[in-house]
Amino acid sequence: MSKVSVFDKPMCCSNGVCGPEVDPVLVRFSADLLWLSRQGVEVERLNPAQQPEAFAGSELVRRELDAHGAACLPVVAVDGNVVSRGTYPTRTELAGWAGVRCTTLPELSVMKTGCCEGPATGDTSGSSCC
Repeated sequence: MSKVSVFDKPMCCSNGVCGPEVDPVLVRFSADLLWLSRQGVEVERLNPAQQPEAFAGSELVRRELDAHGAACLPVVAVDGNVVSRGTYPTRTELAGWAGVRCTTLPELSVMKTGCCEGPATGDTSGSSCC
């Protein structure tokens, strides 16, 4: 099975999914990496703020930073070969690079039902859900 290595931008925590304003791209990417690992793919994610020695000790990341500067982060490599830089890839891309069949979760739509309001007036007297 393949090994996917992610060399992240510096973040306050290991996956960037923390703090008052979480970037939805990081949430999606974290979920996609978890999904990938559940498919049997080895996933390694290094953040220079959390694992500075491992990050700086990677010849691959040093070459990328020398060639492209910090804008190349995040760098994604599969089996030691760079497949993406400067962006967080999709689940479909990750699956293709790792050689696994891609499955996705269905998208859930968010609907405002106004269940605590009456049909047109905002009146709650006819509501049974509150």
